[in-house]
Amino acid sequence: MPEQAQQNETIVIRKIIAATREEVFQAWTDPESMRHWMRGRGDMQEAEAHLDVRPGGSFRITMKGKDGSHEHTGQYRVVEPPSRLVFTWISKGTHEQETIVTVDLKPRGTECELTLTHEKLPGKEAASGHEDGWNQIAELLARHLAKK
Repeated sequence: MPEQAQQNETIVIRKIIAATREEVFQAWTDPESMRHWMRGRGDMQEAEAHLDVRPGGSFRITMKGKDGSHEHTGQYRVVEPPSRLVFTWISKGTHEQETIVTVDLKPRGTECELTLTHEKLPGKEAASGHEDGWNQIAELLARHLAKK
């Protein structure tokens, strides 16, 4: 079976962030905030986000870098402030196939534990690339919130 036809790779990213889960949830739902941290890996310098954060609402995130841009689109399936977001994620990195991202936020004292699960990735190469990208995004998010 060709790798592109497989739809069963899952990655899980965990990060403790020095912010409340309300602040982390707000960052995930605010286009201005996303501009600073939703950049992925490589030379991406900023992002432009158009978000309609409600079940059934759609989003478009364009990560911009020196060598061009990468567009990601999807639709929100679950919006449960301040603890959970579930949305589809479609991009060149998913071979334009629909994948599922779940962001769970749990309070840990004065901090927040972010658990991001990305399912239905089309093969090990796509999973590895998304794992690198989401880890970088989680780190950029933590740095962005630490500045507040």
